[in-house]
Amino acid sequence: MIEKIVKIVSEATIRKIIHLDMDAFYASVEQRDHPELRGKPLAVGGARERGVVAAASYEARQFGVRSAMPSATALRKCPDLVFVPPRFAVYKEVSRQIRAIFAEYTPLIEPVSLDEAYLDVTHNLKQMASATQIAREIRAKILAETQLTASAGISYNKFLAKLASDFRKPNGQFVVRPEQGLAFVEGLVVGQFHGVGPVTAARMNQLGIFSGADLREQTEAFLQQHFGKMGRYYFAIARAQDHRPVVADRLRKSVGSETTFAQDLTAFTDLLDGLRPSIEEVWEYCQRSGVLGRTITLKVKFADFQQITRSRSSVGPIPNQAVMERICRELIESLFPLAKGVRLLGVSLSNLNTGQPAAGVSLVGRQLTLSL
Repeated sequence: MIEKIVKIVSEATIRKIIHLDMDAFYASVEQRDHPELRGKPLAVGGARERGVVAAASYEARQFGVRSAMPSATALRKCPDLVFVPPRFAVYKEVSRQIRAIFAEYTPLIEPVSLDEAYLDVTHNLKQMASATQIAREIRAKILAETQLTASAGISYNKFLAKLASDFRKPNGQFVVRPEQGLAFVEGLVVGQFHGVGPVTAARMNQLGIFSGADLREQTEAFLQQHFGKMGRYYFAIARAQDHRPVVADRLRKSVGSETTFAQDLTAFTDLLDGLRPSIEEVWEYCQRSGVLGRTITLKVKFADFQQITRSRSSVGPIPNQAVMERICRELIESLFPLAKGVRLLGVSLSNLNTGQPAAGVSLVGRQLTLSL
C-alpha cells in the first residue's frame, strides 16, 4: 500500500517540460525572405577577414560550417558559401510571433534566446493532457504563421528536454519519458550534455569518463573535487535529475554591443569612431524599450586577444546618448598610451532600471547582446 501511495504522489508531481528550438533560425529566416537562397549553403554574418558566422543553414552545415566559426575558415570548408548580413529587427519580430504562440498554451515560458525557450505545460491553458500533442500543435502553428520549422524535446525536466530537442532536428520532436530517463542519459557521450563544454569533456575523458554511464559511477565528492561547484550538477544529471523550474520573465541584467574591426586600431579618434556605432545601438535599444542604466562598461580586446574591461557608474540613470558617449570617451582615454592595437571594442549598460523578458542574440561584426 505504501509503495502504491508513493507511486501515485510521484506521478502526480511529474512536470511536463517542452524545449522548443527553431531550426537554423537566422539562416532560415533569410532563406524564407529570399527564395533565391533556398537550397544553397548560407551563412549569416560577415564575409570579411575577421568576420564570424552567426548562423549557418543546414546546407552549409553539411560542409562543417558552424556558428561562431571564423568566416575565413567557413569559406575554406565551403567555397560556395553565401554570406548575408544579419537583420536583428526581423529576427526579433519573428521571435515575438513565436512567443505569442507559446503564450496560447502556458504563461510559464522561459526564453533562452530569440530562437529557443522552455515551456512548462504541466497545467496548461488548453487543458491538454499530452505534452507531446502540445509540442506538435505549437510546431504546426509556427510553420503556418512564419513558414519556419521548429524542433522540440519533451520530458519531465529541463535537462532532458534540452537534450531531446536535438534528436529529431530539423523539424521533428522527441520524447524522453520518466521511465526512460536513466537509460537515455546512460547511452550519451558526456560532450552531448548541456553544461559540459569541450574543455570539460576533455577533462572528463582524461579521468576515464566518456559516457553518462561512466559519469554515474563517480561519487559526488569525486566530481566536486575535480569540477568544483559544477560537480554537484554533473552528479545530478548523470542520474537524469534536474529540479530547476521553468522561470518566466527573467530580468535582464545588461544590454551591450560590440564591434570586431577588420584592422587593429591604435589612434584615439579611430577607437572613438569605432565604438560610436555600438553606443548608438545600445542607446537605440534604451529609447525603444524605455530601459535606462547606471553603469557603463567598456570592453577591449587587443591584437594578442588579451581582454580587459573598464567601468564607470553614476548615481542616477544615464540620461541621454551624449552623456553615454562622454563617459565612453573618458574610458577610452584611460587606455592611453596604448601598448598594442585593438581588434574589438564593446560597450554595455547595466544596473538597469527595469527588467524585460530574456532575449539573447548575437550579431556578427557589430554584436548586440542582451545578457542575463
